[in-house]
Amino acid sequence: MKLSHPLVIRLVAALAAVVIRLWMGTTRVRTHCADGRPHPVDPAQSRFVYAFWHETLLAPIAVRPKARVLISQHRDGELIAQACRWLGMGVIRGSTARGGSQALLEMIRGDGDGAHLAITPDGPRGPRRELKPGIVMVASQSGLPIVPVGIGFTRAWRAASWDRFAVPLPFSTLVGVMSEPIEVPKDLDRAQMQHYQRLVEERLREATVQAEEWAARMRTEGRNAQPPKIGGRVVALKSA
Repeated sequence: MKLSHPLVIRLVAALAAVVIRLWMGTTRVRTHCADGRPHPVDPAQSRFVYAFWHETLLAPIAVRPKARVLISQHRDGELIAQACRWLGMGVIRGSTARGGSQALLEMIRGDGDGAHLAITPDGPRGPRRELKPGIVMVASQSGLPIVPVGIGFTRAWRAASWDRFAVPLPFSTLVGVMSEPIEVPKDLDRAQMQHYQRLVEERLREATVQAEEWAARMRTEGRNAQPPKIGGRVVALKSA
């Protein structure tokens, strides 16, 4: 059933936000990155564009970063946007399909609150895990580095949707693998745009494989299982 009345959408979003916050509040979080530090660069000192797949859209709720999320202007996106606002997250409406220019300008200008940007570069319609160029444009015009983040779950329910949307089961563990920040220069030509699009997609795919491998180890070895080796060494766990 499609929800269309604004008050109904707002009420459903508020109820959904309460359920999601309680549900995700049971989820444990573990993270690591390529160089072994908790974050490639101090997120309190610099802003980033975090890239993660659409199927892991619930992950920021467990981590609770100070970030604004890009949500599509499709009718289905309104409920998600309202829920994100109830959860205390900033929202920018738009996508590469609708409202892209307006959303791009809002991201570039920012609002002075120091919030990071969070983008699902294969959304809102897919194909799954195929990166669209919009995130490269945002990074190029804003000057913010892109940090690809792979997400894995020890136990999750998967929807029969185009992205196989993941809902972590209660008391499961969410693991995140952060790639090195990617600096994107301004005034890209077409060849450069394609280069950085391929680079970000490659790093995001690699981080996702590592995160899913780490989650699989936790299922068999327990939640203290060591993360995958990166660069010939094992990096340390960090509880969030």
